[in-house]
Amino acid sequence: MTIFFIYFIYIYYGDLMKVKIFDCEDEIDLEDSINSFLSEIKELVDIKYQVSVGIFSEEQIFCFSAMIIYY
Repeated sequence: MTIFFIYFIYIYYGDLMKVKIFDCEDEIDLEDSINSFLSEIKELVDIKYQVSVGIFSEEQIFCFSAMIIYY
């Protein structure tokens, strides 16, 4: 269903759709960046969110990222 929706949006709006990617080390920084960006755009299509964790020595490294599809 999601693929159909995105396909329909792409056919209808075509080249008007854009993508913005955010990548932060802290979830609060990511939240602030996204909220600031959302206040600037006209219409939101979808948000994809991801968290990844890496281990370096004894330290855990987090990466919080989001992709916003909009037009």
